[in-house]
Amino acid sequence: MPHTFRRLPLTNPGSTGPMMALVGLMSAVAPAAAATSAPPPAQELRIGQTAYFSFALPPGWQVGEDGQFALTLVAPDRQAMTILVGNSGLQPQYPPMRFAWDKLSALRPQNLQFGPAQQVQPAAGFGQAVAFEVSYSVNGQAWRGVARVSVATAYDSATMALSGALATTQQWPRHAPWLPQVASQVAATNGGAFGQRGIMAQNLRNSTAYADAARDYRQWSQQNWQQVVDQRNASQDRRNHAVRENLGGVQTFADPYGNTQPRELPMGNKYYWADRQGRVWGSNDPSADPNAGGTGEWRRMERVQR
Repeated sequence: MPHTFRRLPLTNPGSTGPMMALVGLMSAVAPAAAATSAPPPAQELRIGQTAYFSFALPPGWQVGEDGQFALTLVAPDRQAMTILVGNSGLQPQYPPMRFAWDKLSALRPQNLQFGPAQQVQPAAGFGQAVAFEVSYSVNGQAWRGVARVSVATAYDSATMALSGALATTQQWPRHAPWLPQVASQVAATNGGAFGQRGIMAQNLRNSTAYADAARDYRQWSQQNWQQVVDQRNASQDRRNHAVRENLGGVQTFADPYGNTQPRELPMGNKYYWADRQGRVWGSNDPSADPNAGGTGEWRRMERVQR
């Protein structure tokens, strides 16, 4: 069934086998350089629909594995992803951490580790859930994130679903504020999902949680762009400072006593000292010391680097 998408006026955010297709998603791909000449256009989280699941798709992300038991969403640079995978017919006392371990092992991770379990809000249609911080490496690249296992029990069996937000360790701080919300929005809309009947989800368009995910993604996107602007402004300030020094034939030195603003001094000397009265003494001799043979206090002035 082809994927269908519906747009909402909000701003930016399985195969039936054991998720073996996920392994190919972990190869390192260099991300495209971000443009800095103008702010990025307004973007939206999109509501996507497959045969079994609905989801909130961040701009540029793609659906990876898509089937009855699992769904993955993958970032453009393949350095971040969300997963949802579930099964029915499990023993009612099946440990959630064991379920998480079994499913994440499909990524073929090395050194897979879990943090302490915490009770959290379950996915729609489930009765309870626990969440863990997770970390592992794939092909020498470190990953981390959060995973939630939701559980729905019947008198003789249980259905479990693992949802996870994962990114490379380097990129996780950028994704942590919003990606778990996006991961939590993947929801079963077909009663046959996970191999059983009856698990249905809320309408995402009317979901408060979806609004929260969109808000968190919007805030992250704006902050990320502001960092680009700040870095560009700082770079421009450094260039302007260098031009001003070159045109004026001066160097900028800090006041060693912290009493005045940095001072612009002639380039004729490489080393400068100052006393408490504001007098300045310069020399090109690194061994020179105006304190030798005198009674005043002279302190070395440090060059201001921008």
